[in-house]
Amino acid sequence: MIFIREVTLSYGHKKLFNEISETVGPRDRIALVGSNGSGKTTLLRMLIGELSPDEGGIEKPDYATVGYLPQDGVHASGGTVREEAGKAFSGVAELKAKLDEAEAKLAELDPEDEEFYDLIDLMGGWETQLSSFEPEKMNSRIEKVLMGMGFSKEDIERPVDEFSGGWQMRIALGKLLLQVPSLLILDEPTNHLDVVSQNWLEHYLKGYQGAILVISHDRAFLENVTERTMELKLGALNSYKGNYTFYLKESAARLERQRKAQVNQRKEIQKEKEFINRFRSNIKKAAMVQSRIKALEKMEIIKPEAEEKKIYFRFPPSPPASQKVVELQGMTKAYGDNVVFDGLDFRIEKGDRIAVVGVNGAGKSTLARVLAGVEPFQNGERDIGVNTVIGYFAQHQAEELNPSNEVLAEVEEVCENNPDANPRAALGALLFSGNDAFKKTSVLSGGERNRVALAKLLMKPCNFLIMDEPTNHLDIRSKEVLQEALNLFEGTALIVSHDRSFLDGVVNKVLEISTRKARMLTCNVSEYMERLEVNEF
Repeated sequence: MIFIREVTLSYGHKKLFNEISETVGPRDRIALVGSNGSGKTTLLRMLIGELSPDEGGIEKPDYATVGYLPQDGVHASGGTVREEAGKAFSGVAELKAKLDEAEAKLAELDPEDEEFYDLIDLMGGWETQLSSFEPEKMNSRIEKVLMGMGFSKEDIERPVDEFSGGWQMRIALGKLLLQVPSLLILDEPTNHLDVVSQNWLEHYLKGYQGAILVISHDRAFLENVTERTMELKLGALNSYKGNYTFYLKESAARLERQRKAQVNQRKEIQKEKEFINRFRSNIKKAAMVQSRIKALEKMEIIKPEAEEKKIYFRFPPSPPASQKVVELQGMTKAYGDNVVFDGLDFRIEKGDRIAVVGVNGAGKSTLARVLAGVEPFQNGERDIGVNTVIGYFAQHQAEELNPSNEVLAEVEEVCENNPDANPRAALGALLFSGNDAFKKTSVLSGGERNRVALAKLLMKPCNFLIMDEPTNHLDIRSKEVLQEALNLFEGTALIVSHDRSFLDGVVNKVLEISTRKARMLTCNVSEYMERLEVNEF
């Protein structure tokens, strides 16, 4: 058990937490939700001991351990992937030493002494932790976890320095799973995982022996892994005994109850005021009038919790399109000796809504760039339909904003050939109202930068949308709005994304990228994963 006891924390005049309390049980599966700035990361830092509250505290047994995977920034160096993962077992010797020391001390204690039983409880926790390591199966466990993360047997013996940032995060996640902490804290764990690895992780976590606390914008992951939801809102920590869907339903019901209570209170106040005004001059009712005046003055006014702002946008009307949108014939793409595609053939037709899936490094983003016409290829043909007008959202488009530009100026730069464009309206729809439109892009958060990039896309009417990871840095509600906008989009769409719930609500086909080839399948991503699991393909 881990206890959050009456924790209060302030930053300047803002009270981030106001006497919040909660208990994390030994097998809890918790989703931690809340708007940006609500304090989710701050609470995580408290749980791992990096930050202390102004008042209250975090309590846990001596044997309990906490493991934390941040969103990014983890980098290992020196040694192979196997050796790095093997560091997870470094605590085995320490645990054995603690148990030996405790056993010797136990022999000296009086069985009637309270310390005797406290030590037995402590030893029980250490023994449970030691058994979870399964040190005798170290190599097989390392291979199981790392291969589940998408590493091949050959990759496991390669130096860690050869792997990019996304794969470094996978190594860190694998090592954390092997450590088996009492509380496993994961901050956006699916960001660097393809759909196959996400599916493996979900199944692995279902059998995890400790508690799990997750921050994620991946709704499908939350639905499949968590059984309880904690919401940080307006300085309070509210707990819901269900997954994310249950939380949405119950939080909406809670807000409705607050609104009804507010209406009833207003009626009661009005009734009391009418009584006071009616009998204010009546000497016989003077005491009663004064009593009711004082009661009104002391009354705590009910104010329903403020609803979060939502983004709202629509893609501009699509120009008329021909039946053939684009076709690749015998396309070959290589970077030096690294052949990404060899003789790729497929056709995209009007009305197709395609999810591009495949392991990291398979070439999904490369394919998107080739289709968009911004990446050259060596052989074959790229045949664009007669009336095809392409709109392209690059994976790192938000990072390519001009840091010296204000938000409005950044969007206006792409409006030259579109007299109907309304950049102020688009930015307002994406929550850049008033002075927010004049912020420098350099000071924006990741989510804000992504919304600016989306606003730029809205300035160019198209009938073929190519989007590479458009949901990066967007919260769940914002993803749902983008989902709705895509469903209302009149043209054709091809989307590279790891977010299954987002894709399932939009696509009607899956383009699987593997072994330098591609194949088109008529299904959504969840159906694709189900068929993959039972080897129907």
